[in-house]
Amino acid sequence: MKENRIWAKKWSTLLLIGTIAAGTLAGCSQQGNGAKNEKPGATPAETAGTGAGGEEAPLKLSIMLPIFKTNYPKDDSPVAAEIEKRTNTDIHFEWVPNASYADKFNITLASGKLPAVMYVPDVKSPSFVNAAKSGAFWEIGPLLKDYPNLSGANPVILNNSSIEGKNYGIYRGRALGRNGVYYRKDWLDNVGLGVPETIDDFYNMLKAFKEKDPDGNGKDDTYGLVLVKWTGQWSSGFDNIKLWFGAPNKWGDIDGKLVPDHLTEPYFEALKFMKKLYDEKLINQDFAIMDSAKWTDPIVNNQAGVIIDVIDGAARADDKIHAALAAEGKDQPDVHYMDVFAGVKDAQGVLHTLPTSGFAGMLAFPKSAVKTEEELKRVLAFIDQLNEPDLQTLLGYGLEGTHHTVEDGAIVVSKDAALMESEVEGLNQMLTFIPEDRAMKVKQTPLRLKQTELQKENEKSIVANPAEPFISQVYTEKGAQLDNIMNDARIKFIVGQIDEAGFKAALDLWKSSGGDDLVKEMNELYAASK
Repeated sequence: MKENRIWAKKWSTLLLIGTIAAGTLAGCSQQGNGAKNEKPGATPAETAGTGAGGEEAPLKLSIMLPIFKTNYPKDDSPVAAEIEKRTNTDIHFEWVPNASYADKFNITLASGKLPAVMYVPDVKSPSFVNAAKSGAFWEIGPLLKDYPNLSGANPVILNNSSIEGKNYGIYRGRALGRNGVYYRKDWLDNVGLGVPETIDDFYNMLKAFKEKDPDGNGKDDTYGLVLVKWTGQWSSGFDNIKLWFGAPNKWGDIDGKLVPDHLTEPYFEALKFMKKLYDEKLINQDFAIMDSAKWTDPIVNNQAGVIIDVIDGAARADDKIHAALAAEGKDQPDVHYMDVFAGVKDAQGVLHTLPTSGFAGMLAFPKSAVKTEEELKRVLAFIDQLNEPDLQTLLGYGLEGTHHTVEDGAIVVSKDAALMESEVEGLNQMLTFIPEDRAMKVKQTPLRLKQTELQKENEKSIVANPAEPFISQVYTEKGAQLDNIMNDARIKFIVGQIDEAGFKAALDLWKSSGGDDLVKEMNELYAASK
C-alpha cells in the first residue's frame, strides 16, 4: 500500500539522520504538564555521564503510557519522585487517554518525535510492524538473558509477542485465563435469579437488571451490560460473547483451513444477539464512543449491573462501591457487592472463554530516542529493576503510610480515590510482571480469592487463536483498512443503520479490499507452520 511505502521510507530516513531529539510529545489534551527542564538537545534516554564524586548521573527517560482516568500522576508527584530516587532516573511521563491511545500511537510514530519508552497496544498492528521491520525499534530478545528478572520471560509469550520471531519490546505479562464476567451480586439477589449458565440465562439477567428495579429505588433508571470503546475497538464485550455462540477467537481451524471469525455463522448469531440487547436498551446506547476511563462508573453509580472484561476488575469495582457507601455512612465492610463467573455455555453445554495472549501490549524502545546499545542496556536495566517486588508494590500501591498501609502482611489501599488517581494509578502501566507478579498483595478477601481461582480454572476452557504468532504482509499493508470495514459494519448493524444484506455487503467489501488475499496468505503461513 502506498501509505506504508511512504512510512517505510520515512523510517529509513529517520534512522539515517539519527540526530532527531525525541522531545516532549505535544498535543495530548490530558498529558502531564510537569515535564522536567531538559538541556537543549538532550534525548529522553540520555546517559549524562557521571556526576560529582563519580556517581552515575540519572538516566533521562520520556515514557508514553495509557491512562484510564481523567486524573493522573504528574512528573513531580511523590510516587514518581520515589521511583526516580530508587532507579536513578529523571522521568517525564506522557499520558494518553486509553480510548484514543491507538490513534495517538500512530500519530506519534508518523511524527518521528518518539519517547524513549513507548507502550505498544497492538504488537501486530500494521503501523508498528512496519516501523519495527524498518529498524525504528531496538530488537531486545538476545539481551534479555543478561538481566536477572527479564531473563525469566516466558518463551511462549515471547513467541506470541514477536514479529517473525524477533522481539521488538518487552511484553507486559498477564494471566491467560483472565477474562470473564463480573456483576452486581446484590442486584442479582434482589431480582431473584441465579448465576447465568446459558445464553438465555444471561439475557434474562440483563433484562431483569433493566426492568425489575434491581437497586430498589422505584425508578426505571437501570440497564444490564456496560460496553465501551476499547483501544480502537468498538466493543470490548463482544469478543467474549461471540465465543459463547461458538465463533472462533479471531481465526479458527475449520476442516484444516484458517477462517476469520466474522465469516462464520456463529459470529453473525452473536451479532444479532448484540443487536437485540441494543434494541431493548439492555446495553448502554453510547457503547461505540464510551470512554473506557468511565467503564465502571455505571456499576458504582447504580446505573448498570454487568461488565465483561478481566475478572480482577470485580474487586476494584467492589472497592469503589464500598468507598462511595462509606462516604455516605452506609457501607457494610463485610459485604461483597460484586461477584464473578467465567461465562456461559454454548448450545452443547460447553464453556468457551477468551484467553489473553499472555501479555497486554509491550514496552518498546525507539532508536531515534535510545541511540546506542549502551543507552538501551541502561533502559533495560531500569525495566528489569521495576520487576523487583518492592518496586512492583510501589508502582501498584504507592507509598506506605500515604497511599496504603500494611496490616497482617497485606496491603490496605487508601480510600481517598482522588489521591490514588493523582499520585498512583497509571504508574503500574510500566510493569511487565516478568518473571511474575511479586508485589505485596491487598488483603485476600473471598472475592479476590475467587477471582484468582477462576483465572486458573479458565485456562481449561480458553479458545486459542491458532494464528497468534503469524505476521501477515497483507495485514501489515491493509490491516487498518480491513479492520475499519468490519468495525464500521458491526456498529451499523447493531444500531440498525444496516440490515443483514448490508452486513453481507460489508463482508464482500472486506474480501475484495484484501480480505481474500489475507485468508490465502494466513493459510500459507499456517500450512508452513505444520
